Amino acid sequence: MKKFFIWLAAIVMAAALGIVVSAPASATTPYCGLTWGSLMKQDTSMGTAPVTNVRTGQHYCFDRLVVDLGGGTAPGYTVRYVPGIVQDGSGFPVPVRGNAKLQVTINASSMDSNGKSTYNSADAAELANVAGYQTFRQVASAGGFEGYTSLGLGVRARLPFRVFTLDGPGSGHRLVVDVAHFW
Repeated sequence: MKKFFIWLAAIVMAAALGIVVSAPASATTPYCGLTWGSLMKQDTSMGTAPVTNVRTGQHYCFDRLVVDLGGGTAPGYTVRYVPGIVQDGSGFPVPVRGNAKLQVTINASSMDSNGKSTYNSADAAELANVAGYQTFRQVASAGGFEGYTSLGLGVRARLPFRVFTLDGPGSGHRLVVDVAHFW
């Protein structure tokens, strides 16, 4: 009987130590190491590089929106979650699929100095095909007005995101918006 209690005590202690020692890594480590947050990201500088293309991509930890910009200086931006996407100038609502909406405003025109468009999409409501993406639901144009260009990005939920600009290719630039798949 004494051996039984010794074994029982050993099993209980081993189980208790196992529970304490093997706490899940997710309790202290953010998803994929991402620590971006979901508050507004902004750079107020004005640029001379016009919008030339919009494209998307998928990564293991996030979905990516890339806005290609022509030559000139890299523009600033404002990216934030909003209750609904609105069209520049008119304020008309722009319907976008998803449980959360990111308004992406680029401090750059989508017109050249002669008033000719530098970016033409076949479908303003579907700037990129995001079918099968884990986070993105829709990328839509929200128009341009007085040197600014806006996009509506519909996402699955209000998730952390980051925004940054890259130089190249050539004399151009890129505005990048990454939205995490999870918190």
